[in-house]
Amino acid sequence: MTQVGQDKLGTRSTLTVGGKTFAYYSIRKASAQIGDVSRLPFSMKVLLENLLRFEDGGFTVSTDDIQALADWQKDPSSSREIQYRPARVLLQDFTGVPCVVDLAAMRDAIAKLGGDTSRINPLVPVNLVIDHSVMVDEFGHPKAFEQNMEIEYQRNMERYDFLKWGSKSLANFYAVPPGTGICHQVNLEHIAQTVWTSQDQNGETVAYFDTCVGTDSHTTMVNGLGVLGWGVGGIEAEAAMLGQPVSMLIPEVVGFRFTGELQEGVTATDLVLTCTNMLRKHGVVGRFVEYYGPGLAGLTLADRATLANMAPEYGATCGFFGVDDKTLDYLRLTGREEEQIALVEAYAKEQGFWIDPSVEPVFTSTLELDLSTVVPSLAGPKRPQDRVSLPEVDDVFNADMANTYKKAYARVPVEGKDFTIGDGDVTIAAITSCTNTSNPGVLVAAGLVAKKADELGLKPKPWVKTSLAPGSQVVTDYLVKAGLQKHLDNVGFNLVGYGCTTCIGNSGPLAEPISKAINENGLVAAAVISGNRNFEGRVSPDVRANFLASPPLVVAYALKGTVVEDFTTTPIGQSKDGVDVYLKDIWPTNDEVFTTMAGCMDRAMFQARYADVYKGDAHWQAIDVTGSETYSWRAGSTYVANPPYFEGMEMTPAPVSDIIAAKPLLILGDSITTDHISPAGSIKADSPAGQWLMEHQVSKADFNSYGARRGHHEVMMRGTFANIRIKNEMVPGIEGGMSRYGDEVGAVYDVAMKHKADGTAMVVIAGKEYGTGSSRDWAAKGTNLLGVRAVIVESFERIHRSNLVGMGVLPLQFKDGESRTSLGLTGDDSFTILGVASLQPRQDVEVEVTRKDGSTFTFTALCRIDTANEVEYFMNGGILHYVLRKLAA
Repeated sequence: MTQVGQDKLGTRSTLTVGGKTFAYYSIRKASAQIGDVSRLPFSMKVLLENLLRFEDGGFTVSTDDIQALADWQKDPSSSREIQYRPARVLLQDFTGVPCVVDLAAMRDAIAKLGGDTSRINPLVPVNLVIDHSVMVDEFGHPKAFEQNMEIEYQRNMERYDFLKWGSKSLANFYAVPPGTGICHQVNLEHIAQTVWTSQDQNGETVAYFDTCVGTDSHTTMVNGLGVLGWGVGGIEAEAAMLGQPVSMLIPEVVGFRFTGELQEGVTATDLVLTCTNMLRKHGVVGRFVEYYGPGLAGLTLADRATLANMAPEYGATCGFFGVDDKTLDYLRLTGREEEQIALVEAYAKEQGFWIDPSVEPVFTSTLELDLSTVVPSLAGPKRPQDRVSLPEVDDVFNADMANTYKKAYARVPVEGKDFTIGDGDVTIAAITSCTNTSNPGVLVAAGLVAKKADELGLKPKPWVKTSLAPGSQVVTDYLVKAGLQKHLDNVGFNLVGYGCTTCIGNSGPLAEPISKAINENGLVAAAVISGNRNFEGRVSPDVRANFLASPPLVVAYALKGTVVEDFTTTPIGQSKDGVDVYLKDIWPTNDEVFTTMAGCMDRAMFQARYADVYKGDAHWQAIDVTGSETYSWRAGSTYVANPPYFEGMEMTPAPVSDIIAAKPLLILGDSITTDHISPAGSIKADSPAGQWLMEHQVSKADFNSYGARRGHHEVMMRGTFANIRIKNEMVPGIEGGMSRYGDEVGAVYDVAMKHKADGTAMVVIAGKEYGTGSSRDWAAKGTNLLGVRAVIVESFERIHRSNLVGMGVLPLQFKDGESRTSLGLTGDDSFTILGVASLQPRQDVEVEVTRKDGSTFTFTALCRIDTANEVEYFMNGGILHYVLRKLAA
C-alpha cells in the first residue's frame, strides 16, 4: 500500500490503459505551476514525480522542494536536501543476512522498549536474491555445477535457514533461492517493471516510476531499463524498508552524449570500459550520469544495462537511460505481461519520459563519445577505470613488473606437473558477473569463440582455472539451444553456478601445486575476468594482476594463457594440424553474433524460468522453518548472532561525547576500497577472525568466507581492515591488516582492543577516494565496533560516507590542498575534536593534533555529515537507533 500525500499542487490524475484506470501524479500538470520541466533529465523527472506523490505539507516534502527541482534547470547544481522514497528494496545474501539480523535484533530491542514487534516489518517490497555464496570449488567438468551447489548448501545451511525464517516471518520479504541467478540480472529480467503500481489508502491503483535502492553497488544496472536505482549500505536499506525516506541532496547530472555506431568486433564491454575511464577523468562521484544522443539508437537494452551496471566503477550514483521502443522490446522478450508493457509505454509518453532525440536536456556538464572510436579493451591490472587497448595489455603488464614489482621474469616448475608457470601467466579466466552475463551479445560471442577454437582443436593452457557463472538460468537455455554450450564445455568453460563467483572473490582455490609455485617463487600471476572489480586481493589471494575483459576475450586469454605477449600479433595457440591460430581466426563477426542470437532466444524461455522463481530446488524446499515474531538465536552459532548495537539503549539518546586524545588506528593512502576495509574473501587461519573461529571449533576447511559470515559481528569486527593487501603507513614495509600500539606491532583488531581497554578513542586517516567499491555496511559497522570515532580523509566515495554516518562514525574531510602528508600526521600523534554534540551539516571542524613531544597545532576539516537527517542519525548513535526510537515512541 502506498502513502497518499497532500498534493497541494493538484497533480493527481487518471490514466486509462487497456480498459484499466490508474491514478498518477502528473508532471504535465505540475509544470503549469512550477514552470516548464520538459528539459529536465529523465532521472530528475523520476525524483520530481516522487516528490509530487509524497508532498505532505513540508513534514518531509514541501512544494518548495518541488519548485527547487524545476528551478534546477536554471542552475543545474543545488545544495538543497530532499527526501526520496524508493518503491522497493533489493538485497543480495552477503548484505541481506546482516539486514535480516538487524531486523531480528530490532524486534528484540523494540520489545524491550515496550513497543510493538510488528512495527519492525518492511513497508515496501523487499527482494533478496541468494547469489553471493557459490564458490568455484569444482570447475572444468560436467558435474561442476551440481557439486558446487552441494558444497554451497553444506557451507551455508545455517544462513539459509535464517533467511528462510525471514521470508516466513517478515511481511513484504521475498527470498529468491540459491542457484537462480545474480540479483541485478534477476532484477533486470524479472522483478523490475519500469512502471510500478500499488494500492493506496483510498483503494485506488496508483502508477508511478519503478525505483529501488539495493544493498549492492551494482543495483544501478536496472537504470538501463529506465528504473532509477542505486546502491546503499545495508543500514540505509533497512531504514528505507521501515518507511524512512532516503535523505539526499538534489544531484548534479552529467550528460554523456553518444554519436556514431560501434565498429565490427567491438563489444559492449569495450564500450563500458572506455566510458568508465572517461567518466573517472571527468569526475562524477556523487553525481547522476545520463546517456543521450543519436548513438543510443544502436545500443541494445542489454548494452545499456552493461553501461548502467558499472556506475560504481566510474563513481556515479547512477548511469541512467530513458524509455523507448528498445525498452518495450526487452520487456516483451523477458516475459512481462502485455498489459504492463502497454502501461509503460502510455505512462512514459504521458510523463515526458520517452526518448526524443530532438530534445536536448539541461545538464550540469556534458561529455561526448563517437562510438565508432571505441576499440577492443581491457582494464587493469588493479582498477576498473584503468582502460588499456588490447594491443597494449602486455606493455602495461611489463611496465607494472618493472615499476611496481621491480623483478625479472621467471618461469618455475610446477610440482607433479609436466609444465612450468611464470610471471604474467593467466591462472584464472572467468566468465562471471552480472555486468556481462546479462548481455546475450557478449555471451553468444564467447560461445562462438569457443566453437571456432574447439573446431580447431585448441584447449586452455593447463595452469588456467576456467569457469562460466551466468547471472540467470536463461543464459544456459540460449547457449544450449544455439549449440554453443558444448563448445564452451570442450574448452573448459563448464557451468559452475548461477551467482557472482569470481567477480566478488569467490574464485575458489587454485590447484595446490600452482598456488605453491606462485607463492614460493613470488610470481605475479594474472587473471582475466568478465567482472566489474579488479582491486588488489579481491579476485584471488594468489593473483596480483587482474584484468577486466569481455567474455569472448576471457575465452581467448584462457587459450593463450599469458598477458606478456601482444595478443593481436602473436598466436593464441596451434590447431590440431599444427598451424598457428591468431585471435582474428576465432573472432566472430557481428552478423554471426546477431544471427545466432535471433535463433536461440525467445520469450518462452524467460517465462518458464521465472514462473516460480521463489520455489527453489529440492535443497531449498527441504529447509523446514516456522515463522515467528522474534528469532530464537542459536547459542554457539558462528554465522548468525544478535549484534551488540542496541545493548543498554534507552528511548532518549545520550549526548554524543567529544573526541579527546584519539589515537590513529590506521594511516592509509589513496583509493582505499571497502574490500580493504571489510574483506569478502577467504579468512586466513592466523588472522584474528581465523583464530576466533578455531577457538569455536571451526576447522579451517569450514571457514567459508568473510562475506558468508556477515551475520556474525565477532567474525566481522575481527576481519575489519584485515585485507592481505592493505598498507598501513604506521607500520611501513608491512603488507596486511597490521597496526601499532606504542612500539608494539600487531593485528588491527588486537591493537584496537588494547586502545579500547585503555579507554582511548581512535581515528582512521587516509587519502583520496576512501571507501570506493562495494556498498559494504560492514565496512562502517566494523569501524564502529573497533572503537573508531572519526575518519579523516581527502575525499569519500558516496555510499561509504553515508554508511559511516549511519553507524555513528564522524566523517571529516581535509580542506583542499591539505592532507595527511602535508600536515605530517604520524601514528604517534593524538587528535582532539570538540563540539561533536552540536555539529551541523557540512560545517568546519577544528582538529587539534598533539605531537609525541607535547607540542600542538590545529587544522580545519569539513564535517561530511551532509544533511539535517544525517545529523539526527549521528546524534542518535546511528540510523537504526533513530528509526527504532521513532517506531517505539
